[in-house]
Amino acid sequence: MRELDVVGVRVEMPSNAPMVLLREVGGSRFLPIWIGANEASAIANAQEGVVPPRPLTHDLMVDVLAGLQHRLTAVHITELEGGTFYAVLVIDDTEISARPSDAIALALRVGSDIYCAEDVLDVAGIEMPEAEEDEVEKFREFLDNVDPDDFVTGDEPPASQG
Repeated sequence: MRELDVVGVRVEMPSNAPMVLLREVGGSRFLPIWIGANEASAIANAQEGVVPPRPLTHDLMVDVLAGLQHRLTAVHITELEGGTFYAVLVIDDTEISARPSDAIALALRVGSDIYCAEDVLDVAGIEMPEAEEDEVEKFREFLDNVDPDDFVTGDEPPASQG
C-alpha cells in the first residue's frame, strides 16, 4: 500500500464530470477517480473546513463513530475492476467496504490516512514528470478558488429539511 494525499476535486471538461485527484506521497504518480457531484462537494467542503449548519451524511458518520467510541484509522483503495474503484474503511481493526469518494470524504473529516494498493496505482496511476509540476500548481490555484456549488448541476432535487 502506498500513502496518498488529496490534491483536490475538479470538473473534467468537456464531459463536466467531477473527479478527485490523489497524489502518491513521496512519489510522482497521481490517481484520478471520477466521482458524483455530491461527493465532490463533500470532499471540497472537507478540504475547505466548511461546517454545515446541520450534519450531512459524512458528518453524521463521523458523529456516529465518535459516539460509539470508534475511530477511522485509515482508508484503503483496494481494487480497480471494470473501471470501478473499490475501497475499505479501516475502523479500529475492522474493514468495511465503501465507495472511494465516501471514504475520502470521511478521511478528510477525521484526518486519517489514505492508502492505495500498489497494483491499482500501477494500472491507474498517472506519472507526472517534474516539468509538469507547474500544471499541478495551476490546479492547486484552481482548487483554492473553486466553490463547492460549482459541482451542482441543477438536476438535483431541492434539499430536504429532514
